[in-house]
Amino acid sequence: MILEDLFLLIFNMVVIIVCVLASVAFLTLMERKILGYIQIRKGPNKAGLIGILQPFSDAIKLFSKEQTFPLMSNLILYYLSPLINLFLALLLWICIPLATMNMTFEFSFLFFVSISSLGVYTIMLAGWSSNSNYSMLGSMRSVAQTISYEVSLILLLMSFLFLIISFNIIDLFKFQEYIWFLFLCFPLCLMWLVTSLAETNRTPFDFAEGESELVSGFNVEYSSGGFAMIFLSEYANILFMSLMCSLLFLGSMLMTLGFFMKMIFMVMIWVWVRGTLPRYRYDKLMNLAWKSYLPVSLNYLMFFYMISMSVFTLFI
Repeated sequence: MILEDLFLLIFNMVVIIVCVLASVAFLTLMERKILGYIQIRKGPNKAGLIGILQPFSDAIKLFSKEQTFPLMSNLILYYLSPLINLFLALLLWICIPLATMNMTFEFSFLFFVSISSLGVYTIMLAGWSSNSNYSMLGSMRSVAQTISYEVSLILLLMSFLFLIISFNIIDLFKFQEYIWFLFLCFPLCLMWLVTSLAETNRTPFDFAEGESELVSGFNVEYSSGGFAMIFLSEYANILFMSLMCSLLFLGSMLMTLGFFMKMIFMVMIWVWVRGTLPRYRYDKLMNLAWKSYLPVSLNYLMFFYMISMSVFTLFI
């Protein structure tokens, strides 16, 4: 019985990983098509019908290119960093309670926070192990940005946790049955969205890959498979944060059509922001994190804590 359960668990995880990678492939196609229409041009439309085979063409091109490595690099860390980055991005999906109840546990929010925090180390090691000034500078900027916004992200998440008084993602469905958290705490949801953009290194906060300033940031020395893995992990994180947005404040019930529609809507906001907004200034980004979002999220946290404690004492 234990072996059967273990086999089913591993099978579920493999299916989730395959589905996430397929979703990432077609997310890149969707992004390029939407950006094309935003810029009044066609997106990819040559490979297959309306460009539907373009992601597979890109994957074959990336993985068949020559794998180069800098002569002075720390080879083991240089090769392992993109691999661990992709592994952590895919490991995040284990805490999502799907129809098979895949790895559903009481502390799924803690699991999400712990694994997402580890992604900083892989970016730092990828920049440092290349032994290049440009990649080191890009990784330092990325680490500073990610750590700064992680603080406000966790404080914002704690406000939602005080509302549901639980660490389990499933409890989000129960508490949003009649009204979404979007209407209860609208500023909080906007702050979560902006912080998620900064956490995933996306426009207008894509300072880790600021091509106009840093050549290409921490991934400048990577080619072929290493670059593809960094690329895949970035888009897997975008999908996951879109999923978390739809769960946290759009009242999504998993395994329904509405949940997937809301998730696609959130992904389209990521793409829309990229096609609309210019890159933010780095000092303003840091000021936004420490002087605006941190005080506001702390105030919201104390407010929701007092509400939850008063409700808790009322029921006791």
